[in-house]
Amino acid sequence: MDIGSVHHYRIDWIASFVAVAHHGGFSAAAKALYRSQPRVSSHVAELERLLGTRLLDRSVQPAVLTPEGRGLLPHAEEILRRLNVLADLAGGTVCGLVRLGAYPSAASYLYPLAVRALRERHPHVRLVLREGPSVALGTDLVEGDIDLAVRPLHPLLNSDEVASRVLWREPLVAVFRSDHRLASAPSVRLAQAARLPVISIGESGEGHGRQYETNLAFAGAGLNPVIAAQTNQPQTLISLVRHGLGVGVTNSLAMTTANTEGVALVPIADPHSERVVAAWWRSGDPVSPAVEAVRDVIARLPAPRWPWTGEQRGAEPVERTGPAGPGAE
Repeated sequence: MDIGSVHHYRIDWIASFVAVAHHGGFSAAAKALYRSQPRVSSHVAELERLLGTRLLDRSVQPAVLTPEGRGLLPHAEEILRRLNVLADLAGGTVCGLVRLGAYPSAASYLYPLAVRALRERHPHVRLVLREGPSVALGTDLVEGDIDLAVRPLHPLLNSDEVASRVLWREPLVAVFRSDHRLASAPSVRLAQAARLPVISIGESGEGHGRQYETNLAFAGAGLNPVIAAQTNQPQTLISLVRHGLGVGVTNSLAMTTANTEGVALVPIADPHSERVVAAWWRSGDPVSPAVEAVRDVIARLPAPRWPWTGEQRGAEPVERTGPAGPGAE
């Protein structure tokens, strides 16, 4: 259809046709629309004339839809539904499609909660998920490929065009094979983990290895462990540990959203061994009501809980100073 031909169709014709179909006749449709019956009848007749086909069989009372009318009805209903959305938007209702980028474990935890909350508070806002590694998410946000990102503060996002808000802090955790002597320890120190080959967060070839939380934590403790492997995939890290290739040191959420059969998660007791997760957006753009609504919904979601503490980690860091377990120095 040529776009110019759309101007020949009047919305009140479509509304009258849908009302007749829904209410079972011209008289009932006229009452529902607060119009006269002749006016409703003329609207449907004009629509039929323009389409070149009968939509209602008037030989029976009340009139019934023809096969062509039944075929057209869902499309006519959709036109009216979308016009209602447009009217809501014009009236101040928040409406739009927001592209949210998140790394896998954050997406697994946060995205379902955000979708459910949006359905209650902003039903006309649709959230589309884009998963990816933290570094790529930062680039996608700056370049406009996503509207919001949920990613850690590290690796650093070097751009003056973005702003962020901390959502939660999650402790780093050591991942041992279940038969390792430290697997049953209440907590471990980084120095204990550093005596073993370490499997850590990140990808060695991306040029940001030293900026990940694991590397920063070891550096802050004055340790230089042997990094046996780096991966952004929680299940890969677990598999490497399960096969005895080293101890995993990673963020807690990645492990609590993964299948940890055959391994044990042991909290790391050193202070400031954590991942800080934030919501990010482009600060230079005009404020989008839809993006602002999603930002607000995400900020109100509960922070993750860690199974070994029963505590909820919020905006303030929590330092563990308990016993380090077997082999502590």
